[in-house]
Amino acid sequence: MKASYLSSIALAVAALSAGQAFAADADAPLTREQVRAELIQAQQAGDVIGDNESGLTLREMYPGRYPAATTAHAKTRAEVKAELAAAQRDGNVIADNESGRTLREVYPNRYPKDNVAQAKTREQVKAELAEAQRTGDIIADGESGKKLNELYPSRYPKAN
Repeated sequence: MKASYLSSIALAVAALSAGQAFAADADAPLTREQVRAELIQAQQAGDVIGDNESGLTLREMYPGRYPAATTAHAKTRAEVKAELAAAQRDGNVIADNESGRTLREVYPNRYPKDNVAQAKTREQVKAELAEAQRTGDIIADGESGKKLNELYPSRYPKAN
């Protein structure tokens, strides 16, 4: 008697907790019909606690009784081969199991250099700094993380 009572409570709690994750508005209370529908759905999928001692769901205890869970799209053999060829070409394959380093790291002269973005000139950086100082777009202090134009809006022109 106690075991069936505890199981029914566990089922209800599992259904309610599962329903909370799927509710569109978490603050809105669920109707009785919504709770029942979620409980039935959880029971049909085997997503309810089947054993109070182990905490396993019915799906985990009896996988043959429930339909297989949907899986993510698997890559085709051609896609995997193309990824492997690209990794080998770029040197992004593990060179040895001990260090875990890639071939690119072990033999950097064998692989093309990574494209590095063009750096800004000193004048461009100075111009950006002057503009940030003019508009107050600089962090005021490390504690709040606010910018000067947020702390003192009357001191700086409004952003357009």
